[in-house]
Amino acid sequence: MLSGREPWLPAELATAGRENLDPAHVARYDAKEDAHAADEVAMLFGLGLPGRPIVVDLGAGTGQFTLEVAKTASRVVAVDVSPVMLERLAAKLERSRLTNVECVLAGFLSYEHAGPPADLVYSRFALHHLPDFWKALALSRIARLLGPGGVLRLWDVVYGFDPADAVARVEQWLHDGASHSAAEGWTRAELEEHVRDEHSTFTWLLEPMIARAGFAIERADYSGDQMFARYVCRRMPG
Repeated sequence: MLSGREPWLPAELATAGRENLDPAHVARYDAKEDAHAADEVAMLFGLGLPGRPIVVDLGAGTGQFTLEVAKTASRVVAVDVSPVMLERLAAKLERSRLTNVECVLAGFLSYEHAGPPADLVYSRFALHHLPDFWKALALSRIARLLGPGGVLRLWDVVYGFDPADAVARVEQWLHDGASHSAAEGWTRAELEEHVRDEHSTFTWLLEPMIARAGFAIERADYSGDQMFARYVCRRMPG
């Protein structure tokens, strides 16, 4: 299994996305992107997690989910490849005085978990930074972080349409989803950059990867525009 130390692994910092290394973008991230963290935590605790779970937040960013789940979790490991994002999160943690959160500069392919297995791995808008080969390896590594029955919550830009419909679907998304202000939302140029330079994949490619990694998909929610997917995945025994 991939250890995270193989010399042929990609430099994960190079896959972080240009904007996630930009201090100006990171400073306005919370104003333009709401992770609905309280709703996410409530939903996930309704799945039968332990009362004080161990949580790994992969691609934690500015820590919206990390800070919310830390109110209930026994341990939270916030993992991100962007030092700028982690600096922002560390400042929030200092103000919050939470003591059960660890920040780790690493990524899907390099994070090394220590201690008891996680009960929950959370990842929102991060896996798309990896091409599909590396997504498959990352999902297998995630499965190894969890004990049997552990939960993976995965939320990302995932395309639910056929290739023949790609032009129409993407153009509609760019038209309907773009903001006029980078301070308040995602501009057309930023959305175009995502499609062009990042590695969002199709549902019908990602879902078999999830299953192959050892998960059962218990819930899959798709946006009406077929651009986003949210999964609740359960680690299978064995």
